[in-house]
Amino acid sequence: MSDTRYALAADLPMDLPAARVVVTELLKQEGFGILTEIDVAATLKAKIGAEVEPYLILGACNPRFAHQALLAEEPVGILLPCNVALKQVRPGLTRVWLTRVPGLFSLVDNDAMGPVAGQVGGVMEKVIEELRRTAQA
Repeated sequence: MSDTRYALAADLPMDLPAARVVVTELLKQEGFGILTEIDVAATLKAKIGAEVEPYLILGACNPRFAHQALLAEEPVGILLPCNVALKQVRPGLTRVWLTRVPGLFSLVDNDAMGPVAGQVGGVMEKVIEELRRTAQA
């Protein structure tokens, strides 16, 4: 597990359904709700017959931050909501990735996006650190 330019990562010692509950609760505490949920494994199975480990993509949104971002740069909607991906690596171990907002929003050439990206990025850093603490407990 490692972070990338666009994602923060944590491994949780639990199955995906339990990890989903932990992640969504931490996001909720920070004012984020889940707008969308894509069951990637089920979709790939249904569409192309591929068998993959359980994998979910959650679209997390904080309305206040989304509004600020859209006021600063309307096309930024294509980068919203903040995606969270969960993959069950094996029974009892789920990898979680959160959007690294400053990295992703560096694509936007608008100085007004910096403060919004910084605020949301700070929240995502806080959530990933809490997930990492959960993994060590």
